[in-house]
Amino acid sequence: MLKEYFNKMRGTTKSPPRVSISEVIWSWIGAFWGISAVAYIHYNILNETDLVMIIGSFGASAVLIYGAIKSPLAQPRNLIGGHVFSAVIGVLSYQLLGSEPWVAAAVAVATAIAFMHVTKTLHPPGGATALIAVIGSEKIHNLGLLYAIIPAGTGALIMLIVALLVNNIPKTRRYPEFWL
Repeated sequence: MLKEYFNKMRGTTKSPPRVSISEVIWSWIGAFWGISAVAYIHYNILNETDLVMIIGSFGASAVLIYGAIKSPLAQPRNLIGGHVFSAVIGVLSYQLLGSEPWVAAAVAVATAIAFMHVTKTLHPPGGATALIAVIGSEKIHNLGLLYAIIPAGTGALIMLIVALLVNNIPKTRRYPEFWL
């Protein structure tokens, strides 16, 4: 029985083939422009405010929406819903359980995953967005539920616009696969 359990960890398929150099280049271009857009706003427009525009989870979103564009987890509904719902859950977890940050962190991520499943908005970076709401700086905590709008919603929307523009330039790429 124990051997059977550990045999499950061997995997069942081979690693997928490499992508073409064209795919690599277009992924790079999309990620560069998507992160550039939110980073520019963060560092040059919001720098003197208490608002933020760029959060670590956007790096993981860039991998999906520019590098794995056919994945169901990379589609617009998942990108926007995953970040916004997870941000709200993370903020509420911090506000209700912040005196025990380890509990707040676990509740935020686990609840965000469950909620994204139920709403068909599963986007792995959303788990990080929820976690950032708990472990983030005082600047993040001071945003409260605004964190769901700026940076989570607005930043994801800017990255989506870039994904729509860049991912549809080459004939070999098409984004999105679905909207709703």
